[in-house]
Amino acid sequence: MSKHFQVLVIGGGTAGIMVASMLKRKNNSLKIGLLDPAKKHYYQPAWTLVGANTYDFEKTAKSMDSLIPKGVEHIKEFADKFDPENNKIISKEGNEFTYDYLVVAPGLKIAPDLVEGLPEAMDKGVVCSNYTDPNHTWEVLKNFKGGTALFTQPSTPIKCGGAPQKIMYLADEHFTKIGVRDKTNIVFAMPGNVIFAVKKVAKTLMEVIDKKDINVRFYHKLVKVDAKEQIAWYEILKESDDGNDCVVIKAKEGDVVDKEIQHNYKDIKAIEKDGLIGIHFDMMHLAPPQQAPDFIRNSPLATESGWLSVDSGTMQHKKYSNIFGVGDVCELPTAKTGAAIRKQVPVVVENILHLLSTSKLAAKTYDGYSSCPLITGYGKMVLAEFDYSKEFKPDPKLKEFPLMISDSSKEHWRLWILKKYLLPYLYWNKMMKGIEV
Repeated sequence: MSKHFQVLVIGGGTAGIMVASMLKRKNNSLKIGLLDPAKKHYYQPAWTLVGANTYDFEKTAKSMDSLIPKGVEHIKEFADKFDPENNKIISKEGNEFTYDYLVVAPGLKIAPDLVEGLPEAMDKGVVCSNYTDPNHTWEVLKNFKGGTALFTQPSTPIKCGGAPQKIMYLADEHFTKIGVRDKTNIVFAMPGNVIFAVKKVAKTLMEVIDKKDINVRFYHKLVKVDAKEQIAWYEILKESDDGNDCVVIKAKEGDVVDKEIQHNYKDIKAIEKDGLIGIHFDMMHLAPPQQAPDFIRNSPLATESGWLSVDSGTMQHKKYSNIFGVGDVCELPTAKTGAAIRKQVPVVVENILHLLSTSKLAAKTYDGYSSCPLITGYGKMVLAEFDYSKEFKPDPKLKEFPLMISDSSKEHWRLWILKKYLLPYLYWNKMMKGIEV
């Protein structure tokens, strides 16, 4: 089978549906196809709340058929191969789809196989992840009786970079509520050397960490999980002399953990073996490693690191002018979040519409805006907003919402209301319907 579209969208996640909906809203005559085999679409930003038993998992799901706009053809197949020289996509089923313009928005891939032992450990026993099964996370938190509660994130890019610590703050309050916090050590192990890249927000988070007495271990790269013995194994990283990258420092015999790379130092049970540091855990929540989908990484559209190559302002592919990227699959120096997509989609849509009518790009560009709703406890949140500069830059339009506060870099209950109630409403009723928010 072969079929042609004026605009072909790959991916039925946040970015793909928003692009298709906005294009159709602005030009109803366009022939648009959306390639994605999924039957359900999930509002994943609420999965942190599901993992802490304050949101219903079923409310995060809707059928794809209910979201794809009328007039957009839903092709329920997997994209497999790109032939950009001939404006063609080949599906796994062997069907060919040609296009005038292509929007690549398949999201990213959860890749537990990048950590030894993790595929066998994921979502079983005391190992959990809101990224894959938030209901299991709640089961683990609910059944925790004390000990070492380990929270960790990978060295790869991930969607919603703040998510690995949000659940930790909620867990701290849950453990206090059920009376096990005084016999619990909470550890947050991460490969970087700062809790968050935006300094003003990082200051607030470090105050939260001090208040909650959380042991943070910087420069910890997760490389292996032993589910049977309940040990997470890490390489210890240290910044190189020029400060631009990290190099692996092998642990020395008898060297437990260097106190200089810890905040709120605690002598928690750790072991050294084969140059790695092992942390024993009684429960572990992690963000698994993530990467671009295989069909992107192995395509002519990818960068050397495997992500989609796009211009950081126009979102246009750097080689193929009739191809655009949106969302988590793109290689951009900003966070992979739904808020970033909210700002990227209007740029892509305007560019495609201008190219169709004038053969030129629109003036509108993407400045790297992203935001991360950082839940710091039940009923408390910080809203980190920033752009390519990594400076704290709140969206002035967001400030117009009722209940918003003057300084969203500080914890506030009104921001929790935004996260739990207003953002889901805006997502389903505005973003998914192609309305610029």
